[in-house]
Amino acid sequence: MVPVSFAPFHFMEEEWRMVDGRALFWPKENALLVADLHLEKASWYARTGQPLPPYDSRETLERVANAIRATGARRVFTLGDNFHDGEGPDRLEPHARGMLDALTRAVDWVWITGNHDEKHAPEGALAGRAPGGTQVTELEVGGVLLRHQAVAGETRAELSGHFHPRIQVTLKGRRIVRPCAVASANRMVLPAFGALTAGMSAADPAIRAALQPASTADAIVPAAGRMLRIPLWKDAA
Repeated sequence: MVPVSFAPFHFMEEEWRMVDGRALFWPKENALLVADLHLEKASWYARTGQPLPPYDSRETLERVANAIRATGARRVFTLGDNFHDGEGPDRLEPHARGMLDALTRAVDWVWITGNHDEKHAPEGALAGRAPGGTQVTELEVGGVLLRHQAVAGETRAELSGHFHPRIQVTLKGRRIVRPCAVASANRMVLPAFGALTAGMSAADPAIRAALQPASTADAIVPAAGRMLRIPLWKDAA
């Protein structure tokens, strides 16, 4: 098992920790936040004639379990797109379903739903179909809004997912692409957590538009046990 790595940083005058570069641990709330699990993405592709190894849900849930064990988190908040489509809960194979059931029994688990969860979903989305936990569309915890997609014009503190941000840098002639968070003064977009999730440039105009009215934003990426803050944009004064 790969050791879980932590990288502390400050955001909104609080300490936070990035776990393995994809999850966010909130010590004050003893909570782990993960965005865009996209469980059962491989089985969705298989239904469209593109067979992939059907173990992405197992791998993703093992990552979550490792992060919970390493941080001691007693609460888990998922920030939407938990399944790749609304029928995903019905396709969970028994092993993955057992893993998920064990996790949702072990901690206070809250599903925040996203656009993929609603695609082809029966009425009630995940309710009564994904094992355990509580389902909401958004939630305020400790003065911070938790939702799937950042809302342009929002001035309150906010954590979200949806965009799967990644940063690309060149070091010693090598191109390196890594998941990252994107943070303004009081809002942050988390990287995608799922095993089969791709990503988009952290500097993409769609992310910038969603975080407005922010005048500056940085990519936050762990490296060698610390957090790097890479400026993405800064409006002229």
